[in-house]
Amino acid sequence: MGRRIDALEERLGVKLLVRTTRRITLTHEGSSFLESCQRLLVDIADAEAGVSAGGVKASGHLRITAPAGFGRRHVAPLVPEFLAQHQDLSLSLNLSDRVVDIVNEGFDCAVRVGDLVDSSLVSMRLADNRRLCVAAPAYLKRAGTPKHPGELARHQCLGLSSEASQSRGWAFMVDGELMHWRPVGRLDCSDGQVLHDWCISGLGIAWRSIWEVEADIEAGRLQALLEDFAAPPNGIFALVPQRKHLPLRVRLWIDFLKLNYANPDYWARAMAKDSAR
Repeated sequence: MGRRIDALEERLGVKLLVRTTRRITLTHEGSSFLESCQRLLVDIADAEAGVSAGGVKASGHLRITAPAGFGRRHVAPLVPEFLAQHQDLSLSLNLSDRVVDIVNEGFDCAVRVGDLVDSSLVSMRLADNRRLCVAAPAYLKRAGTPKHPGELARHQCLGLSSEASQSRGWAFMVDGELMHWRPVGRLDCSDGQVLHDWCISGLGIAWRSIWEVEADIEAGRLQALLEDFAAPPNGIFALVPQRKHLPLRVRLWIDFLKLNYANPDYWARAMAKDSAR
């Protein structure tokens, strides 16, 4: 093996490895060469899978991450069907409201909801995500109903303190312009489900995604507010480290999410499940 590496280094004209008596490490050129070779191997595996007897066939382990609330409702329930379609795949799902570094933490794909921070990651829009202000009838009876976003300063607002979203605050369209407002209140939390529960309990006004509160609005547990000032939808995205050389298992996973989220019946079924809880 050592002679083969020596011959390769001589042919390339660069050092790929630094050898000492205790360890062997990659040089910068060696690391770059290894990554390129790994991408080529992925391409070869995908090419073979694409023409194999079973048609498109993915294998290996898929590591994905998603926000906790959205992941519980709209990612985790889809995993069994996806794995049933791809018997040679295994999957790990990480649910967290922090911004996971998918490159350094070794994830293949992240699902993100809302505005995206600038990064070198490649994003693909899976669906629209509409947000609106909501409050329980008991809170509105006690504190009154705001008619304009400017009146929120006089209300108890439940803020999401997570770094994962709402970094610019709540968004509204006022006089034809998009404005952002940071809520002020006695309560905030890094867990969206806790904010949801607090809101239903009548502790204040929350700014939540429609997929989270639609069933509660239908059931009368929450009331939509300031709908005339609602901002345009942001998105539900899949993020990957790079578009080129994307493993087949990742492409199939993203296509599977797109197919489900583009179907209006999927969201109707999800709301029905939430209403039945």
